[in-house]
Amino acid sequence: MWLYLVVLLGLWKLLRLFRERKVVSHLQDKHVFITGCDSGFGNLLARQLDRRGMRVLAACLTENGAEELRSKTSDRLETVILDVTKTESIVAATQWVKEHVGNRGLWGLVNNAGISSSLGPSGWLNKDDFAKVLDVNLLGMIDVTLNMLPLVRKARGRVVNVSSILGRVCFPSSVAYSISKHGVEAFSDSIRRELSYFGVKVAIIEPGFFKTAVSSSEKLSSNMKMLWDQASSEAKEIYGESFLASYLSMLKSLDQKCNEDLSLVTDCMEHALTSCHPRTRYSAGWDAKLFYLPMSYLPTFLADAIVYCISVKPDKAL
Repeated sequence: MWLYLVVLLGLWKLLRLFRERKVVSHLQDKHVFITGCDSGFGNLLARQLDRRGMRVLAACLTENGAEELRSKTSDRLETVILDVTKTESIVAATQWVKEHVGNRGLWGLVNNAGISSSLGPSGWLNKDDFAKVLDVNLLGMIDVTLNMLPLVRKARGRVVNVSSILGRVCFPSSVAYSISKHGVEAFSDSIRRELSYFGVKVAIIEPGFFKTAVSSSEKLSSNMKMLWDQASSEAKEIYGESFLASYLSMLKSLDQKCNEDLSLVTDCMEHALTSCHPRTRYSAGWDAKLFYLPMSYLPTFLADAIVYCISVKPDKAL
């Protein structure tokens, strides 16, 4: 019995490997629009696809980021300045993309732009702290997608949305970021089913912890101190100075724990854009594959127990 199961599993793996190795033809004629190309995953993906001969349309937040990217790529790559929190900026970028792709449409849309501010317990945050993260990670992504969708439909192309393992599991002090990434998961699932009628495929990238600007321990520590300063006296009494000190100490070690090989993520993005049979979800990094993803399937009481054991406790915890 077990032998048959092992054989069937092996055959299924071989079949999936064979299907996923089939590459879309005429990649050199296809345009891909990527947000958040100043640094990190977006920057590396833009350079990676450019080396492959694809026509990359890279959106950067700053002119310095755009200039630096252009200096490292071929003349094929084009850049545009985009702020995903401003609809007028998105509309202008969409018109710019339309002029570049013409009647062929847009083959690939990669929603990569994101931030990780507002890191702290919900008791330290206010509505604006949540809105700041949601405006970029979720609402900005939705706005870009809705504007670019007619171009993607025309090409029967791909939408690749960058989520996170924190879109699968939640930790107490990542509440705003987790909400935004759970929203990315829900939006992606919804449009994947809707757009399948038009030949458009939607993929979700769920990275573990990687060394990027989003996971910079210096930025996260600075943001957490700022939130602590704005917290109410009651919240400070409940959580205590030792909670803050312990969390800041944990954040200091984050840079050493984060994976520096960003290609593990960009290879997933590239596969989602170039394979004839892309996956629905890609887990990037061993921490995502071996810890966070399995944890997301555990019964709630077990997942809660794990989070309780590994999280920093407030001073007044029971």
